[in-house]
Amino acid sequence: MTTPPPLARALDLAPHPEGGWFRRTWTAGPAHHPAGYPGPRAGATAIHYVLAPGEQSRWHRVRSDELWCWHRGPALTLWLGGGGEAPDDATAEEIVLGDRVEDGQRPHALVPGGVWQRAAPPSGADAEVLVTCVVSPGFDDADFELA
Repeated sequence: MTTPPPLARALDLAPHPEGGWFRRTWTAGPAHHPAGYPGPRAGATAIHYVLAPGEQSRWHRVRSDELWCWHRGPALTLWLGGGGEAPDDATAEEIVLGDRVEDGQRPHALVPGGVWQRAAPPSGADAEVLVTCVVSPGFDDADFELA
């Protein structure tokens, strides 16, 4: 999708390489050089992330832990596809983010660093879903991999 949906326009979001729309909203300092990383990283970073109906994120992974926090819209399914060389779609763990906690949905979920992940709203969704993703140590393009 090349035209931002209304919520992405309202939040001034840009296209994300994995799919959907994003903008960094916070960077915690000071930077430090965590063990196992090729260089300094912020303590943490956060983005707004929007998926419109029919959009989904592609399988990807980040070196750091990533906390997904659901804010509004339909429930969002988050799949965790293991930490191997490629995502394992057949055995992926499914987590549903949303406000219906009595039905097993979660308001937030952690994706451990190095674990493949992808996300999508339910088919037939009629509204955009808004989440915040917090990464610690902070996100750096060098730590991002698409399947």
